[in-house]
Amino acid sequence: MTTYIGLLRAVNLAGINRVAMSDLRQMLVKLGIEGGQTLLQSGNVVFRSKAISAATLERLLEDGAAKHLGLKTEFFVRSAEDWKAMIAANPFPAEARDDPGHLLMMCLKAAPERAAVTALQDAIAGREIVKAKGPHAYIVYPDGVGRSRLTTVIIEKKLGTRATGRNWNTVLKLNALAEGL
Repeated sequence: MTTYIGLLRAVNLAGINRVAMSDLRQMLVKLGIEGGQTLLQSGNVVFRSKAISAATLERLLEDGAAKHLGLKTEFFVRSAEDWKAMIAANPFPAEARDDPGHLLMMCLKAAPERAAVTALQDAIAGREIVKAKGPHAYIVYPDGVGRSRLTTVIIEKKLGTRATGRNWNTVLKLNALAEGL
């Protein structure tokens, strides 16, 4: 069995796409996925499954959410090993240590082209800093995410792929949960 981390995109935000984490865990059981544990109310789940591809698990979970929860959303799945590699690849170690609440890691459906990353960096109107490595983007929001004009809509448009983000505190908590599973 392989341990995976799954992130739901855009759930429980301002009353949109509401899903109870207990319902999410029950859905995992119905799909034959083991050890499902959730973190916070924003659609973070750690689970074990037979070693199949993350992309296959994403489709299984998306179909399961539609069928069992009446929820049309996207899942971003990474193996626990990939998650650790993503943490190690963080290009902002000082920010991760000193201000983890203002550092976001974004899981992307596809790795963006270099030109797309440059276009995103050129579109920044504030003090945000963006770097991308493979299917992940790391963003420092020194003035906070809520005040920034660098929104997920802009990020997805410029990078040409879907995305969901978590602050560094949550990234580390998911890693710890995966290590304990």
